[in-house]
Amino acid sequence: MINCTLSARLGIGLLSLLAGCAALPPGSDFPKMSSSALTRPDETRMGRQLAAAKAEHPGNSGFKLLPVGTDSFLLRMEMAQAAERTLDVQYFLIQSDDTGQLLIEALLKAADRGVRVRVLLDDAGSFGRDAQIRTLAGYPNTELRLFNPFAYRGTVNFVHVAEFLADASRLNYRMHNKLFVVDNEIGIVGGRNIGDEYFQGGRDFEFGDYDIIAAGPIINEVSKSFDAFWNSPMAIPIEALAGGKPSAQDLETYRGVLAAHHLQMIDANAAYMRKLAANEPLTAMLDGKSSLAWAKGEVVYDSPEKAKVQDGEQGGRLLRHRLGEVAKEVQSELIIVSPYLVPGTAGMKFLEGLRERDVSVRILTNSLASTDMPIVHSGYQAFRAPLLGTGVALYEVRPVLGEPIVRGRRLRSLSSGQYALHAKVFVFDRQRVFVGSMNLDQRSLHLNTEIGLIIDSPELARQIAVRFADIAQPANSYVLMLSQVDGLGQRHLVWRTLENEKSVDFDQEPDVTFWQRLQVDMLSLLPLDDLL
Repeated sequence: MINCTLSARLGIGLLSLLAGCAALPPGSDFPKMSSSALTRPDETRMGRQLAAAKAEHPGNSGFKLLPVGTDSFLLRMEMAQAAERTLDVQYFLIQSDDTGQLLIEALLKAADRGVRVRVLLDDAGSFGRDAQIRTLAGYPNTELRLFNPFAYRGTVNFVHVAEFLADASRLNYRMHNKLFVVDNEIGIVGGRNIGDEYFQGGRDFEFGDYDIIAAGPIINEVSKSFDAFWNSPMAIPIEALAGGKPSAQDLETYRGVLAAHHLQMIDANAAYMRKLAANEPLTAMLDGKSSLAWAKGEVVYDSPEKAKVQDGEQGGRLLRHRLGEVAKEVQSELIIVSPYLVPGTAGMKFLEGLRERDVSVRILTNSLASTDMPIVHSGYQAFRAPLLGTGVALYEVRPVLGEPIVRGRRLRSLSSGQYALHAKVFVFDRQRVFVGSMNLDQRSLHLNTEIGLIIDSPELARQIAVRFADIAQPANSYVLMLSQVDGLGQRHLVWRTLENEKSVDFDQEPDVTFWQRLQVDMLSLLPLDDLL
């Protein structure tokens, strides 16, 4: 299974209790050139294609939700193919699976055309992949930087653990941002990393997620966020860590690997390859055949050195502050989708305040059976009864959706195994939405850097609310509630769902084994909530 934050939160959490002193990462003294986004995106081919639409909506930007993984992947590929001047890529995780290799190949082809390609990757998930990752840095027009890297570049996990133990307060701090920007004119922001599970291509596992594609003036602000991270002392050129740039033979070998993989995908008649040949999503969008929602929007993100901003050592941005301001303005309804849910004391107080004002609060998250992170579930489970007690409506996604097709729309593919939630979205009074990388947990709020878009659009709010209702229904999720008071004056959790079109109640975590429940109960005894 894929871990969207760290490969082992338990190990990270335990070692964090023994944290050392924070410092700049290795390679921070390595000479590097500052660079910035394209200054005249309107002069590119894509800029000219979008000029008329932008003129019709002065001051606004165009947006389109991407709830379907295949569409989100295809748009990234088509955008890479259409790039003319610049391509900026920032992710927590880029896997070397089918979609990962196809995307890397597309980046290198863009570089071959003279496009400047900048790739910024968090280092938490790069263990053992340096041989492939560092090759990117050897191509003309391509740069690769790692955010807050480990010094050890090998594959022995014990050595990584030892390094973390010695430098935990620094290495526990990760970059969780996710964006893909072409020519400073059009970009994708959201919850997806790069990997098959995020794009409905996983055989054993599929993440339900959201991205949003944006065009127009807001992209300049997205690019500014990328530049801030790219030029940060925390972003280290891979050459500073891997002993110089790859050789010509390394480059030739890697190109051969990617080309062979491409042919394999064609020979297998992979759905991705058939759809790529049609150039459908992006072409339709730029030609006006696929409508964008034009609206006011803003980019919200944490500063690269978030820890120093929180401690008051320097000025900067904190995403949670701006999102909290917007949430405080809610008058009637707040919808939250967060795969990892550990609201903490402050979060509970805020939600209780909304309920005291009679604001409807509905939250969709993962069940123990669906989550890829049981340790986060151990922190979440203590909040369920208090949330229900305040009147919050709480839904936990099932690992197998009973109705994967609703209203003629497919909520998940039929080719993969277990389903899990990975989207991070908020809907405020059906008028504004937040789509981004931030979970409602303590790691996203305080430890990771995050990014997202806040958009004033009733239409996008309606689309998210409809999909929320489709997934939250009892056929696809467990509806949580509290039982009647028992003989000891206690109320207990009840999970209600539909099986064979009949309502069924469970009085303990459904669809998991005794050992899974025991594991989570044992983890909940550890003082890790602030790290989850």
